[in-house]
Amino acid sequence: MLCSEIGELPLFNPDLESHVPSSVARLRAEIAAADALLIASPEYAHGVTGTIKNALDWLVSFEPFVNKPVAVLNASPRTHHADSALRETLKTMSAVIIEAASASIPLLGANITEGEMARLPGITQAIRESLASLYKAVALRQSDDGPALPV
Repeated sequence: MLCSEIGELPLFNPDLESHVPSSVARLRAEIAAADALLIASPEYAHGVTGTIKNALDWLVSFEPFVNKPVAVLNASPRTHHADSALRETLKTMSAVIIEAASASIPLLGANITEGEMARLPGITQAIRESLASLYKAVALRQSDDGPALPV
């Protein structure tokens, strides 16, 4: 499921935690229902975009986020500030970052459409490998006798 409403979330306000806005409730329901998350964050001004950080702020005290398997996709190997900041935030929130599913995909400056991305073997291969690793981590987690999630 693609979370397309994060730009519609109100700015985080801890005073609203007891009566969260409906858009936040929908985001939380989607997160709770997900077996894992894949977060792709562009870098803006050497950091995570405000939109993504705002969405994460709404999830900080949300119990179903704790121990959620997460893959982090970085749109450029050159842009490490947002990737590092995102990982730090996720670790603080007690997410489980699945390193085998996390990848840097060289999209910076490519000026290509989503359709073009889907036709480029290098990009599709990296995304397939990421998704396969995330699927494997979730399957191991869900098996009764599986090992702990790889981090």
